Amino acid sequence: MTDLISADRLAAQTSDTPSSRTRTNLYRAVWRWHFYAGFFTAPILIALAVSGLMILWIGVLDGRDGENSLDVMLGAAVVAPSQQVQAARSAVPSGKFIAYILPHSATGPAMVRIDDEGEHRMVAVDPYRGKVLDSWSRRAGWYDFADNFHGSLLLGNFGDRVLEIAAGFGLLLVATGAYLWWPRNGGDRSSAFVPNLAAQGRSFFKSLHRVVGFYTAGVLVLFLLTGMSWTGIWGEKIMQAWSTFPAEKWDAVPSSDVTHAVLNEGGAKEVPWTLEQTPLPISGSKAGRPGIAEGQPVDVDSVTALAERLGVADHGRFHVSAPTGQTGVWTIAQDSMSADSTEPMSDRTIHVDRYSGRILADVRFADYSLAGKTMAVGTAFHMGLMGWWNIALNTVFCLAVIFLSLTGLVLWWMRRPKGRVGLSAPAAPDSVPLVKGVAFIALLLSVVFPLLGLTLIAVIAFDLLVVSRVPALKRALG
Repeated sequence: MTDLISADRLAAQTSDTPSSRTRTNLYRAVWRWHFYAGFFTAPILIALAVSGLMILWIGVLDGRDGENSLDVMLGAAVVAPSQQVQAARSAVPSGKFIAYILPHSATGPAMVRIDDEGEHRMVAVDPYRGKVLDSWSRRAGWYDFADNFHGSLLLGNFGDRVLEIAAGFGLLLVATGAYLWWPRNGGDRSSAFVPNLAAQGRSFFKSLHRVVGFYTAGVLVLFLLTGMSWTGIWGEKIMQAWSTFPAEKWDAVPSSDVTHAVLNEGGAKEVPWTLEQTPLPISGSKAGRPGIAEGQPVDVDSVTALAERLGVADHGRFHVSAPTGQTGVWTIAQDSMSADSTEPMSDRTIHVDRYSGRILADVRFADYSLAGKTMAVGTAFHMGLMGWWNIALNTVFCLAVIFLSLTGLVLWWMRRPKGRVGLSAPAAPDSVPLVKGVAFIALLLSVVFPLLGLTLIAVIAFDLLVVSRVPALKRALG
């Protein structure tokens, strides 16, 4: 949304040679697309940055499930997990036990997730005394509001598609911005890296927009790609489907028709990206390797003890999810995306047969595909879950995105001719240069990013075939 060279200055610098006219037309075409991409994405980027800051800092101060708001006094010893679960169930008599979540720290509460006739509740329990501290409806706080908004704009699948298109146009915004960023026609190259604080008016905002955009671009691309990887079309249908962990790696372990996505209780994304579409193993066979000793009850106590014996607790807290149905399995899960750990490479998911206690599957970070590993690290980074350095960087990044969006709008407003009605977009070039290359790129985008590509083709067709031929539209949009 920046105009690094005004239309008048650009025209003055244009000679009559074919090559110079081609460069000018290319610049105008890129500038026009940067403007339209920015005009569409700026409000959405601001909304995502604000909601992202809410998620980040509510998570820091209150915890993803509110666990940071409570402290307990140290005790001589921790009571059995089953006793903690029983206390939670007594607080919600009609509820069904879903998962036991160990404390984050020695003075933090244990959390028990309960399904109370369809309503998911979190019950905080003192792990030393086995007493209930508090309970609340899950996914009903400000963190959850911001999380839902961040994922779909509170518009369900339609909002998901809008965000996927916006993320795609965000990539286009970065690409066109990179072309416009570098000084041309003998301009001072240092201005690409250091803002000119002595500039006045539009030149001042333009300098800040250009330099902040340069330092933000790489992180923005990473955020856009990791965010798109959770969307319904490019993420779920393409990237995730191609990169799902193959259940066939679990030798001779029968699989269910149900995938790991069912463990995302209450809509929160808690299962590692690469496992969401992987079928769960089932209980009741003789498959697997020894886990819980034969003859010992397979319950929350023995499964928790197994996780500790396997070293899961060495990297942070973990979750123990109860089996669902007759063939369900106990699941031990630790992943940075659920704020269990600040180390994505320690992610681990273990499934235990509910009858025999045998370990049916043990998936570690090292077992993920390249895309799965990238997403495990990328998602943790995206959410600011890798430590205080990550929290600080993400805070600065979100503020930078808001700044870029607002300065882009300021540049547009300051550039608009007074009294003119319309968007005042950069003028369309006399001809579209490199038209075959543009068509190829649009076609390629349609394959790699379907929603972006189709939207881009539709907008190009509308601009070339309709806007350019209808004077009223040309005045309104041009």
